[in-house]
Amino acid sequence: MLKTLARTITLVLLCAPAHAQQPPPPAVIVTQAILENVNESAVFNGRLEADQRVDLRARVSGTLMEVLFEPGDIVSEGDVLFLIEETLYAAAVKEAEGSLVSTEAERKLAELERDRQQVLVEREASAQTQLDRAEAALGQAEGSVIRLNAALDTARLNLSYTKVVAPFSGRLGVAQVDEGALVGLESGPLVTLTKLDPIHAEFPVSTANLRAHLDRVASGKSSNEAVVSLILANGDTYERMGDVDFVDSAVNSATDSVNVRARFDNPEGVLLDTELVRVVLTSGEATEVLTVPQQAIQRDLQGAFVLVVADDNTAQQRRVEVDRIAQGKAIVSDGLVAGEKVVTDGINKVRPGMVVDAATADNG
Repeated sequence: MLKTLARTITLVLLCAPAHAQQPPPPAVIVTQAILENVNESAVFNGRLEADQRVDLRARVSGTLMEVLFEPGDIVSEGDVLFLIEETLYAAAVKEAEGSLVSTEAERKLAELERDRQQVLVEREASAQTQLDRAEAALGQAEGSVIRLNAALDTARLNLSYTKVVAPFSGRLGVAQVDEGALVGLESGPLVTLTKLDPIHAEFPVSTANLRAHLDRVASGKSSNEAVVSLILANGDTYERMGDVDFVDSAVNSATDSVNVRARFDNPEGVLLDTELVRVVLTSGEATEVLTVPQQAIQRDLQGAFVLVVADDNTAQQRRVEVDRIAQGKAIVSDGLVAGEKVVTDGINKVRPGMVVDAATADNG
């Protein structure tokens, strides 16, 4: 009886429907490869550099009488920032002016004497030696006038240095001296002035990326015109666009990169000197390319591939050539045609030749 029961169970198992033993096809999400206009873009780490930055110093010695700004003030070219005691320098100007007036009077007398001696010599009423002495005296007087004019210029220049002015428009730091301090040539910087408008972003570009870009430009796949944007440390994008104004002519042998600089208008002073930023270069002209989502691209030892879902819902492995990644999409130059469906989600559940349950990305 036991043998009969065992044979019965075996027959039931053998006669069970085959589909009961087959798992359902794996569910995947697919997206079509499409032709679209895409701007080539790349992101680099960079640092902002002020257009100008100087330490202002006293050019004459004296007591600092007044500080005419607050830390962080934005000033214009020619604004007075510090006042140094001017009494001694104003007196030196007056002394130089007095000496010059006196010497100019002496020169006038010497000139009159020269003219008088010249007339006497012509009338043969005086010796030539007297005229020669008069000429020499006039020359000495003229030399003294030139020397005292230079002394007056120096005195006036020193007097002007008692007002420390901004050599260009920019933002001031913190004053390094207080009112009442004795300042001079050896007293160190008074304050730092930084020109923030415009400002430059400097960033290194690897020679490999540079050569790849130049090759795409030469083949007509990309444009040499580019616009530049900045992503700040908090993730915000700076509102103004910039433009590349300098590409170094030499490669940095330590990093195998080329230094590139972009210029940005910064009238409000939002961008700060030495700030770390991300620089985004975007080609000015979009080109039509075949794209798939970046996550559809898989790689193995032989290179890049995608899983293509055919009309019969069978997954096939397809080798592709990826030109670049731009804006989260893979630019495919070979291996796919527009309209083909590639797996973007559920890839790890699929093997080539498997039947899948495919849903488009729009349908979730």
